[in-house]
Amino acid sequence: MRALCLCLILLGQSLGHAQDFKKVSCRFLSLDRDAPPPPLLNMGDKGAEVPCTVTTESLSPPTVCFAKGEVLNFVTAADHKPAASATVPPNVPAAMLIFVPAPKNPKSPNALPWRVFVIEDTVRNFPDGGAFVANFHNQDIRFSIGGGKFMLHSAGYHGFPMPTERNNFNMAPVVFELLQQDKWQTAKETMLRFLPGMRYLMFAYIDPVSERPRIVTYRDFGNPMPSPKSASANLAPAPR
Repeated sequence: MRALCLCLILLGQSLGHAQDFKKVSCRFLSLDRDAPPPPLLNMGDKGAEVPCTVTTESLSPPTVCFAKGEVLNFVTAADHKPAASATVPPNVPAAMLIFVPAPKNPKSPNALPWRVFVIEDTVRNFPDGGAFVANFHNQDIRFSIGGGKFMLHSAGYHGFPMPTERNNFNMAPVVFELLQQDKWQTAKETMLRFLPGMRYLMFAYIDPVSERPRIVTYRDFGNPMPSPKSASANLAPAPR
């Protein structure tokens, strides 16, 4: 009987340990094209190491990683030094992990060198032929895609369908504005071609080196992995 109880206890501990880890399909992107993270390893169950490459020109192919509870942990492949961690919301099987260099802080010399923004990879967030906009800036941003005008609060993000107002070449204007000295100033203005099977990823963020806001745009092809639950957006109508 004692042996049976011991076996049941060990089995329960084993199952509990296994349940601590969950699989997440991850796609990686670095907003710093000049100095992306080095090759990384995701630390999984029972010492498993999953190689992860953070790309710069487009999102990486999906990589199945392991989250301890809700946290994905990454170390550098060369010396196994802690590099980054990312918290994934519950019930999210697929996510985009956006890497940016962490600001240097002399008071925290052991701080992780990379910050990671986690975005749930869903059809709602990334509509086919449309655009996804995320505001990592510490202020509101204002922008227009085609004929629509929007304002996105800090830490907000939203997916937009393909613009209905396009020219004969399927192109539509895209304009971003940032608030500078209490006035809206155009930060980026361009024409983009919107086609089925292609999506745009647009990010506003603070460059940690220059400490100036930047707007970057990426193209992504194909459909994201569907998810049963889509993250909410922090979206407000643009003032006239």
